[in-house]
Amino acid sequence: MLQQLIASPHLFWLSLGGLLLAAELLGASGYLLWSGIAAALVGLLTWVLPLSWEWQGLCFAVLTMVAAWLWWRWLSRRQQSDPQNSSLNQRGQQMVGMHATVLEPMSNGYSRVRIGDSTWRITSTARLNVGDDVVITHVEGITLRVEPTKR
Repeated sequence: MLQQLIASPHLFWLSLGGLLLAAELLGASGYLLWSGIAAALVGLLTWVLPLSWEWQGLCFAVLTMVAAWLWWRWLSRRQQSDPQNSSLNQRGQQMVGMHATVLEPMSNGYSRVRIGDSTWRITSTARLNVGDDVVITHVEGITLRVEPTKR
C-alpha cells in the first residue's frame, strides 16, 4: 500500500481532498472546505508534474492559505456591499426606523410598544403618553430607544 502511494502520490492527494470535502459535508462550518480543495488541486498538479513530497506539502500549505484568504476577501467585500445582511438574526437592529404606538404610560423613563406579536421595552428622552406614535432610532440590548414622530 505504501509503495503504491509513493508510486502515485496524486491518488493520495485526491483521496485526501475527497475525504476532507466529505467531512465538510458533515458540518465543519467551512474549515475543511479550503483544505479539501487545496488537496484536490495538489492531486491534479502531481498528476501532471512529478513533484517531491516536500514540494507537494508546500503546495498544499500555500494553496490552503491562498484559498482561505480569497474566500475571506470575497466574503468581506460581499458583506460591505450588502449592509442589509449585517443585521441578520439581530431582530432589534432590523426594527430601527419602524413606527409603533406607545401601549403604557412611562414609568422611570420606560414604556412598552407592540411590534408584530411581541411587546418591547422602550426608552425615550421625551415624555411619551399612551397612544403616541414613535419611531425606533436605536437598540440598546433588549430596550429600544425611540423618539416621538413629528406631526
